[in-house]
Amino acid sequence: MEVSRFVQDAGIVAWPLLVFSVVAIALVIERGFFWFRIWQRQSQVVRDALKLYKSYPQQAMDLLQLNADLPIARIFLEALELEDPNPEEFRIAIESAAQAEIPVLRRFNTVFDTIIAVSPLLGLLGTVLGLITAFSSLRIGDIGGSSSTGVTGGISEALASTVIGLVVAIFTVLFANTFRGLYKRQIALIQEYGGQLELLYRRKYEYDKLRDNALVHKV
Repeated sequence: MEVSRFVQDAGIVAWPLLVFSVVAIALVIERGFFWFRIWQRQSQVVRDALKLYKSYPQQAMDLLQLNADLPIARIFLEALELEDPNPEEFRIAIESAAQAEIPVLRRFNTVFDTIIAVSPLLGLLGTVLGLITAFSSLRIGDIGGSSSTGVTGGISEALASTVIGLVVAIFTVLFANTFRGLYKRQIALIQEYGGQLELLYRRKYEYDKLRDNALVHKV
């Protein structure tokens, strides 16, 4: 069956389902590029930044600023750009910046959830409307007569709308769950790399404090 004919058979509910399908495809493409960019560059950038920070903090910040489109780079910069924070303030800055990145990482999740929930309901609505059309066209004693066309059309509408609703929901849920998995993995990496940076800063802070105390005693 041709797609256009299938959509036509689905009746009025086919139009919102088509809108949902277009929106879902557009958001899947946007999120796909977003996560591809992150996983392609982020790990290497963060590892290089952590290595540089041990000996060349300013170079590490320069590297992070060049890659400020990455979530972890922005989180690191929020903490590193503070003016002489103590370790506790540094930790709070990392945690606050990480919380601020969550909406970016979970962007469009609500839209995905809405499409997943509403699409099958629209398909069910089309099923009910199709059955109503079929039964309203049915006349006892006229089997095989003029009423058979209305019955067939109503059943076609019922089945087609159900199929389209399920296809849209299944397509969306597959990608939505994939993006949720990437989000959870990203949160775990933020915690891991954030802990490493916090440890490096704590060591640097204590070393600088001991050095300053030694200079004071010499004076």
